[in-house]
Amino acid sequence: MKTPRIRPAAAAAFAAVLAASPMSAAPAAADASDATVVYTEGQTWESGYSGQFTVINDGDSALQDWTLEFTLPDGASLTSIWNADVTESGGTYTVTPPSWGAPVPAGGSYGIGFNGSFSDGVTATKPATCTLDDAPCSGGAPSDDTEAPSAPGGLNSTGQTADSATLAWDAATDDVGVAGYEVLREGEVAVATTGTATSTTVGGLQPDTEYAFSVRAYDAAGNRSDAAAPVTVRTAADDGGTDPGPDPGPGGDRRVGYFTQWGIYDRDYQVQDMDTSGTAEKLTHVNYAFANVSADGQCFMANQPGEGDAYADYGKSFAAAESVDGEGDTWDQPLRGNFNQLRELKAAHPGLKVLVSLGGWTWSKNLSDAALTAESRERLVSSCVDMYLRGNLPVIDGAGGTGAAAGVFDGIDLDWEWPASAGHPDNTFRPQDKENFTALVQEFRDQIDALGAENGRDYELSSFMAADPGKIEAGYEVGPLMDDFDFVTVQGYDFHGGWEDTANHQSNLTPIPGDPGPDTYSMQETIQAYIDRGADPADLVMGVPFYGRGWTGVSPGPDGDGLHQPADGAAPGPYEDGIDDYKNLTDLSGFTLHRDEEAGTAWLYDGSTWWTYDDPTAMRQKVAWAREQGLGGIMAWSLDGDDAQGSLMAAIDDALDGS
Repeated sequence: MKTPRIRPAAAAAFAAVLAASPMSAAPAAADASDATVVYTEGQTWESGYSGQFTVINDGDSALQDWTLEFTLPDGASLTSIWNADVTESGGTYTVTPPSWGAPVPAGGSYGIGFNGSFSDGVTATKPATCTLDDAPCSGGAPSDDTEAPSAPGGLNSTGQTADSATLAWDAATDDVGVAGYEVLREGEVAVATTGTATSTTVGGLQPDTEYAFSVRAYDAAGNRSDAAAPVTVRTAADDGGTDPGPDPGPGGDRRVGYFTQWGIYDRDYQVQDMDTSGTAEKLTHVNYAFANVSADGQCFMANQPGEGDAYADYGKSFAAAESVDGEGDTWDQPLRGNFNQLRELKAAHPGLKVLVSLGGWTWSKNLSDAALTAESRERLVSSCVDMYLRGNLPVIDGAGGTGAAAGVFDGIDLDWEWPASAGHPDNTFRPQDKENFTALVQEFRDQIDALGAENGRDYELSSFMAADPGKIEAGYEVGPLMDDFDFVTVQGYDFHGGWEDTANHQSNLTPIPGDPGPDTYSMQETIQAYIDRGADPADLVMGVPFYGRGWTGVSPGPDGDGLHQPADGAAPGPYEDGIDDYKNLTDLSGFTLHRDEEAGTAWLYDGSTWWTYDDPTAMRQKVAWAREQGLGGIMAWSLDGDDAQGSLMAAIDDALDGS
C-alpha cells in the first residue's frame, strides 16, 4: 500500500458566522436581511481541506434565487463544490442554486459543501470576504454585536459505543441569540451544530479509550463563549453491547447484506427490521446502497428525484416505534434518517461493520469520467472520504454538519456497473476504464489508510463485481485489484430475466444442459474466471438474490415444468414487471415448486406464470457449494426481500455455521 499522504495532525475545525444585508428579492421571497451564512471548516489533508457554507433563513418566507460570493486568502483555492453551482472570476467565487433550485425555506437552512486546496505554508483558509446578493454579510446592517454567549453548562455523556459518544449540555444564552455550538475533542472542533439543539454524537472514536470533550456556543456575529468545563468519556470496549455478532473474517464466514436507501418506502423495510428479524445479529457487514457521484466527479447529497435522497439518508425523523433504540428522533438533532438508525444498529451489534456503496446500476453513469485522470480520482475519493468517513454532511433541512455522520461508516464499497462495458443506457464507459479502475481503487486505499493512520481506525474497501466473464476480462485487472480490496462480492444472479423471451434460471451454480439463453452463465464459470486471473477464492464473497425473476404466458413444455420454454413477457410484479421479493413469492398459491438440486435452483410454475427464485433450501445448497470452493462468504441483494422472520438470512447463517 502507498504511503499515507495526509497531514500528521488535522487542523482545528472552526466556524465563522457571516451575515447578509438586504437583497433585491423577487416577489414573495424572503428578505436577505433575515438570513445568515455560517461557514464551517471540516478536515484538512496534505494540500487540501473541506468546508461548508450554511445559509440560514430566519424570515417568514422562502429565500429564492440567492447568490453567495466569497474570496479566499492568498494561496487557497476552491477545487470542487456540491449542492450548488459555482463560477470563478478574478479570485471571486460566485455560488448560485443548483439546476434543480434550492430555495431556503422559512425557518430552515441549506448547506453547500466544498473541497479546497492550499499552497505550502498557507494556514489561513477561512473566506476573506463574503456577501449574499451583493450586500456585505451581516444579517441586516453590519453587526456591532461584540458580546459572546454565556458558556454552556452541565456537559455530560448520555451514551457511548465502541466508536462514538453522545453528549448533552445545558443551553447557553446570548443578548441576540445563540446560533449553534461547537463540540471540542482534545481542544479541537469535532462537531459543529447549528440551531438550538443541545446534544450531538461524536463519531470516529477508538474502542475502550478516554477522550476529553468540551463545548462552546457561538452567535450570529461570530462571537464564541468560553468552553464548558470538560468531561472525560471512555468509549465501550469492542466486545461491549448486547451482541458482538459473528466474527467478520478473515474469510469463509463473511455475511454481507445490502440495505437499500429506497426500501424504507414502498417495501417498508426499515433499519429496525434488520434488528427485529434477527438478521443483524447474523451479519458481519451491511452495505448501504447507494451513494451518487455528480457530473463533476464527486460524492454529493441532494433531495432531487434521480439524483439523491438526503431525506432518507439523514433527514427523516423516525418515531420511537420505528427506531432501533426505541427512542424517537428530535427535529433538531444533526443526524436523523437511515444514517442515525445505522449508528443505533451498530451500538446494538458492536461487531457489525457498515460500508457505504458507491454507484449501483443507476448511479454509475459518471464513474468513468471520475476515474479518468489522477486529478479526477483524487477529487472523487477525497469528497467521498470527507462526506462518509469523516462524516461531514451538507446541512439540508436542518440536518447534517461537520462530523455529523462520523463513525457511521466503516469503509466504502465500490459498485461500478460496469468498467469498460455497457450498463445503464445513461452510462459513460471507455476501454481505458480497466486500468483506471485499478488506479481508482489504489487511490481509495491510499486515502482511507491515511485517514486510518490519522484517527487510529481500520477502514475496509470492497467492491461488487460482475458475473459475466466478458465484463471481467474487459473491466478488471483482477490480480492488482485484489491487492487493495479487503474482499469483493461477486454477482451471483440476474443471469437471465424478463428481457429475454424464455423462462430460465437467474442464479444457477453450475452450467445447465440445454440452456437456450443468448448467453449462458453459471456461478462456477464466474468464480473460475476470477481465480484464473489471480484472485484468492477466500477473497471472493458469492452474491445470492433475495428476490425472483418471472415470466408469464409460459407453456408447460415436454417436462410440464415450464423450464426453458417460450414466454409472452415478464410476469407482473409489485415494483416492476419481472421481479418480486422472496417474501411475496413464498406465499403464492396455485404454484408447484420445482428444483434442480445440482444447480442449487428452485422455480414456481402454475401452468402459465414461471418464477425463478431462491428459498431456504436453495440458499443452503448455495452456501454448501461456496464452502466447498473455499469462498469468502455470502452476500445478499437485498435484505428487504426477506420475510419478517429473516428466513433466508437464517438459512445462510446456519449453513455457514455448518448446521
